[in-house]
Amino acid sequence: MNSSTVAPWQALVPQTYALGESPFWHPHEQMLYWVDIVGKQILRANIYMGTVESWAMPSEPGCMAPSLRGGLVLALRHGVYWAREWGSELRQLATLDYNPAHMRANDGKCDALGRFWVGSIDETRTQHNAALFCVDARNLEPAGAPRVSCQISSTLGATTANGLAWSPDNKTLYWADTPSHTVWAWDYDLAANSLGAKHTFAQFGTKPPAWLADPSDAGNGGYQGRPDGAAVDAQGNYWIAMYEGRCVCQFAPDGQLLRQIAVPLQCPTMPCFGGEDLKTLYLTSASQHRHAPELAQFPMSGGVLSLRVEVPGLPVNFFDDTDL
Repeated sequence: MNSSTVAPWQALVPQTYALGESPFWHPHEQMLYWVDIVGKQILRANIYMGTVESWAMPSEPGCMAPSLRGGLVLALRHGVYWAREWGSELRQLATLDYNPAHMRANDGKCDALGRFWVGSIDETRTQHNAALFCVDARNLEPAGAPRVSCQISSTLGATTANGLAWSPDNKTLYWADTPSHTVWAWDYDLAANSLGAKHTFAQFGTKPPAWLADPSDAGNGGYQGRPDGAAVDAQGNYWIAMYEGRCVCQFAPDGQLLRQIAVPLQCPTMPCFGGEDLKTLYLTSASQHRHAPELAQFPMSGGVLSLRVEVPGLPVNFFDDTDL
């Protein structure tokens, strides 16, 4: 596969959504979960039956993860919540240090020890104050609240938190800022939950002046897109969706670009690995704010796609809700 050929992607379901994000494969249920941020709902699909269930949220769900005891942990605009099971009451676990009037939760997932990480986004795109938080509900005192730490502060200058992932050995943490077209990598100590030295893992070219998506332009005007959500496979390769770039990029652990996989839509948002063998790459996408000719050319926009790959991905990490 290469950037000049559209890979054999399949539409997982016929429905499309405004802003699909945060997909994960639930190994116990054999179902794919994802969120529609703008639509204020979370969704899950039984890929064998072809059915989709939706659950309306009180505000925008930026990300979510499965819980050890069978429920979900979710980051909504006004905080982090836990649900004992699908459709049950939402219990607020924590608030995050940002102003929900113009900021909300965005990309996030759990680490290997069951802590829930949540990045933020400034919706005005004018303030470089995105941060990355960690919510730890392990070893709580009776009636105690989960511990919240800010792992990457707003002083970094990011605007839109994205691209969160860990290497298979948990010694590297990846994080991206979408508007600056940058992916960073930090040395990471899982046990101590501490970040060390940082370097730029991938830097993409900025959007050309006056660039406008043209569905008839196979080269996308020379624009590769900007980094959105990400996943890591069992060999440590980093896969990232390129918003407005019509592709998913696969990078080796050393930062070498291995390939670009073309996508039959303009705005892929986040990949994850699933299926029984974790060799199916699932991909969410966006349809919001896209013009009519583009949506006509790319009718899968806003849908969830799937593609078989050779190397399996890492399984989803579960939120440790044992003490809740």
